[in-house]
Amino acid sequence: QVQLVESGGGSVQPGGSLRLSCAASGFTLGAYAVGWFRQAPGKEREGVLCISSSRTVTYLANSVTGRFTISIDNAKNTLYLQMNSLKPEDTAVYYCARYRSNCLGAYDYWGQGTQVTVSS
Repeated sequence: QVQLVESGGGSVQPGGSLRLSCAASGFTLGAYAVGWFRQAPGKEREGVLCISSSRTVTYLANSVTGRFTISIDNAKNTLYLQMNSLKPEDTAVYYCARYRSNCLGAYDYWGQGTQVTVSS
């Protein structure tokens, strides 16, 4: 049974950092394209970052380039999203997801989400 469980969200001031984690079970993260998307209140879902099975990273949101990074710990089968220089516009619920095929395609599984709030 495929499961994705996010953690690490919280409240932070502008300019701060957070690291989100996504523990996967039922499949091996490294064998799939996996990534993060977010959804802010009243806004559409937005892809953030994706890493393919060949470890190619795709930035899906230009606004996070240079501030967010994605990584996988194979031993823990856990996906991470390191977020630095956070801005109020980064406030959203963040979800990790497994893609059906590649980073430009659809998801087939995602987690329950973790709230990130950036505010002074």
